[in-house]
Amino acid sequence: MVIFMEKEKIKKFADFSEEKKLWQKGYEFVVGLDEVGRGPLAGPVVAAAVCFKEKNLPPFVENIRDSKKISQKQREGWYKFLAEQPDIKWGIGLVSEKIIDRINILEATKLAMKRAIEALKIEPDYLLLDGNFLLENLSISQKAVVRGDEKIISCAAASILAKVTRDRLMEKYDAKYPEYGFKKHKGYGTKEHLTAIKKHGACLIHRTSFSPFS
Repeated sequence: MVIFMEKEKIKKFADFSEEKKLWQKGYEFVVGLDEVGRGPLAGPVVAAAVCFKEKNLPPFVENIRDSKKISQKQREGWYKFLAEQPDIKWGIGLVSEKIIDRINILEATKLAMKRAIEALKIEPDYLLLDGNFLLENLSISQKAVVRGDEKIISCAAASILAKVTRDRLMEKYDAKYPEYGFKKHKGYGTKEHLTAIKKHGACLIHRTSFSPFS
């Protein structure tokens, strides 16, 4: 059964309350999903899927916060921590700027999430999505939670994995296209980035369906 959750009061910190309710109902593989990169003018949208095991939660994991609430150093530390835990299953899904231009950013975000699910080494029983949309054409039960990355540990962990993955990729693009300053702004429409676009035009990783290109 598919459930949609309306926006509710924000918790002070993310926790496992959503996961625990589902574990108690018999769902073993509860997967949290989040994406990074819907707003930038360049580069891909990246999604992550994360699944914790109820009986093997690693120490300190309840201290995880939404990637937007912590520093780059903290994100890097959590990324390393999550990646090294054998009982945490996770996958990354990426959709390029070319596909974003072709199918639009919302559909690209959904596709990135589906790819992240496919990258998991498990078959999910239930999906918890950060956002206000669901994934079509899936037989998996799912729930959309507005600001899920601020409320649900699995989604917060996914936000960190997606953010670090995308930031690292944009830093690589910075070496290839140094005139745009991707290392600093990660493709977002900052004043510096817009000035560079005005001077140099679009490069191969710009989303030409986005303003100021369209």
